[in-house]
Amino acid sequence: MHVEHHVSVPDPAAGPDVYRRHARAWLQSNLPDFMRTDHPDWREATLAESSAWEAAMYQAGLAGMTWPKSYGGHGLSLREHLAVNKEIGALPMPESVSSIGKELAGPIIMAVGTEEQRQAFLPEILAMRQFWCQGFSEPDAGSDLARLRTKAALDGDQWRINGQKIWTSGAAKAHYCLLLTRTGTVADKHRGLLMFAIPMDTPGIRVVPIKSIDGKTSFAEVFFDDVIVPDSARLGAPDEGWNAAIRVLSIERATNRMYRPWRFECELRQLLAACKSDPQLSGSLDDSYVHRRVGDLLCEIDGLKGLVELTVDRMSRGETMGARGSLTKLYWSECHQAFTGLALSLLSQVGPHSSALAQRAHQAFTTAYLFARAETIYAGTTEVQLDVIAQRIMNLPKELA
Repeated sequence: MHVEHHVSVPDPAAGPDVYRRHARAWLQSNLPDFMRTDHPDWREATLAESSAWEAAMYQAGLAGMTWPKSYGGHGLSLREHLAVNKEIGALPMPESVSSIGKELAGPIIMAVGTEEQRQAFLPEILAMRQFWCQGFSEPDAGSDLARLRTKAALDGDQWRINGQKIWTSGAAKAHYCLLLTRTGTVADKHRGLLMFAIPMDTPGIRVVPIKSIDGKTSFAEVFFDDVIVPDSARLGAPDEGWNAAIRVLSIERATNRMYRPWRFECELRQLLAACKSDPQLSGSLDDSYVHRRVGDLLCEIDGLKGLVELTVDRMSRGETMGARGSLTKLYWSECHQAFTGLALSLLSQVGPHSSALAQRAHQAFTTAYLFARAETIYAGTTEVQLDVIAQRIMNLPKELA
């Protein structure tokens, strides 16, 4: 895989439009065919190949854009970040294998970590030398983090951790876990929550892979049995965990993968091209119901684009997202789940004699459909988002929310 590593990155003063043109040119020149999900030569990249690709993107100025230069970032604004995300979304690229590190762990370390922690972790995350997982959800505390039970007890100048996490994405490959624990009892609810950055090779940590409906094992259960970590592994003050967790979730729900609406648009183009390439499928595009659904999806995608751009405008003015992140999370997850359902229904007639483009699309959208079942669950279920919107944005009383 040949990727151009050493490139001239635009001056920060050049503005978002210049940066977007730079991103478009570099991505179109360097994205390998086997990483394009619409290409007949597509295959699943290895972890080493994905790491090399993302490291090259970073070197080209397409990752870590808003992180300070002192921590390995490019010191740009959210507007450049959005400009690049539009170009990332416009291409049928694979998802990042380090999104938890770059989009969750990194921002929270910058927010509540010590200077020593920032220097130790942030450059390594951007350079793809360090992978992270997120230890939040538990068997009895999925979207309701106030019910988590994983216990951290102070033992001299160390912490002893016992508990269990579940649905931990990327745990098998992670070097560190962004772990949320409790110092008191479940009755304390939001009080006494504490966050750690814990090496995954610490004695007492056990990772048990979970096979998901698409046959992959990207999820895992993680058990913590008398895990001892130094106080230097703590992120923030002992009672700062809840605020830190909420900050992480607002980032996750509102600003992660800003490219989503542009990627959905790219997927829609891929779907239509696949149908047009095959005589058996092309007739389905003349159906009035399909016309209406495609039109609905284009409107929903445009609405999601506007919501992302509004988020960037507000955050650029110094506003915090807070509960408004739930609007974005609810919107994109419901939109994409409906789209993948339409895609699979249109491609249901694909067989061994269909066009190569249609066969590739059927493979891609079957995987996307299966994974989309989880999109209304992870990062907070649809029901939780509706509750947040009702109570914290619309200010409805609980008996009506």
